[in-house]
Amino acid sequence: MKKMTAVTGNEALAEALRQINPDVCAAYPITPQTDMMQRFSDFVADGLVDTELMLVESEHSAMSACIGASAGGGRVATATSGPGLALMWEMLYVASGMRCPIVMPVINRALSAPLNIHCDHSDAMGARDSGWIQLWSENAQEAYDNLIMAFRIAEHADIRLPVMVCMDGFIISHSLGVMEFLADDVVRKFVGDFTPQDALLDIGRPVSYGPLIVTDQYHEYKKAQNDIMSSVFDVAADVATAFENISGRHYGLFETYKLEDAEIGIVVLNSAAGTCKDMIDEAREDGVKIGLLKPRLFRPFPYGPIGDALEHLKVICVLDRSDSFGAFAPLFSEIAASLYPRANRPFLINRIYGLGGRDFMPEHVASVINEMIEITGHKTTVLPKKYISLRQ
Repeated sequence: MKKMTAVTGNEALAEALRQINPDVCAAYPITPQTDMMQRFSDFVADGLVDTELMLVESEHSAMSACIGASAGGGRVATATSGPGLALMWEMLYVASGMRCPIVMPVINRALSAPLNIHCDHSDAMGARDSGWIQLWSENAQEAYDNLIMAFRIAEHADIRLPVMVCMDGFIISHSLGVMEFLADDVVRKFVGDFTPQDALLDIGRPVSYGPLIVTDQYHEYKKAQNDIMSSVFDVAADVATAFENISGRHYGLFETYKLEDAEIGIVVLNSAAGTCKDMIDEAREDGVKIGLLKPRLFRPFPYGPIGDALEHLKVICVLDRSDSFGAFAPLFSEIAASLYPRANRPFLINRIYGLGGRDFMPEHVASVINEMIEITGHKTTVLPKKYISLRQ
């Protein structure tokens, strides 16, 4: 019998790290991530893990320490939120460019200015092109599962790239949810022992990390980095299949909900998908053929499979919890690119919601559904991008 437990998202991720028992974790506290790493520090203090936990002076230093520990041959993890991820920005590129398989939960938080500690996706979207694999999580269960799978993906011999596991700040990180933990021995067997490759501390085989590369090789190096990222899809799918065998929980590169026979659809990341699913159920009862697609693997982005899943729709609303000022928002741009080669492309609209933690309510989903119905009937002129739930 499965044992279900009520925990917060931060508790779930701290528990996953306890079960994985990384060699090194360098971290700096920042809301709303602090609670997760504080709980993990209790495990360190109580001797429940062997992790060397390093409290550093900033997030830039945290990632620098993680890179050094990973290059030295350790299994390494850290965590951050919002401005902390922004402060790491330079070192994110170093970690991926040096193929350091660091795993980092990102508890999504808005970026300043003005100062805001609540949830939106500006932080991880700002780092989307840094060469890190990104997994996104609707709830605590998915975040816990993603974090366990992230180590298998990052440390795969053909990948050796860092991974972010994204989870909505406060909405999931601090809210109680019902979920199932796997047994410690099951997790440790699934993740397996860490095998260093080209470790700096292997004195029998000296290597160099991060050398100067100028015009003669840099271009080719970045092409090779892109090729490695493009091989993530098969590895992520294989790891998900192996995880389903131990957990019974299925994960794809993305999730669809009542999409197969739909005429209109919503695309959305993370916790807002739950609210959308509830409203889709209500709309279905009224005869509206609507479905949902929730990306899980955002980097690399599975353009072909997502285009296949969406091309039969008439209208799609892409909901973004971040923005690109003066341009379409990040998720919308990826969905548009996935559908551009299709002969019969759906009509796309971009709606910005929930910035800085603004509540995303059922009535907001209902308004989006009604708007798509009107567009299908050619009863309205729409703006491709606009903000919803604005105060007047």
